[in-house]
Amino acid sequence: MELRLDPALAQALDDLADARDRLPAEVAEEAVRRYLGEEGAHVRTLATRLADEHADLLKRLGE
Repeated sequence: MELRLDPALAQALDDLADARDRLPAEVAEEAVRRYLGEEGAHVRTLATRLADEHADLLKRLGE
């Protein structure tokens, strides 16, 4: 996979990776993992809330 970043973002990634003595790809991978984890949790929370709010309707649809 190729990740294209605008120059300012690429420079910020390079600077952070250098400061942490890591490769830019490692820092980017960590960021993606965190983002996916946070977004996944958010989506699961929303899905649970919607299922709870519409439990009666979902039950009727399943009958």
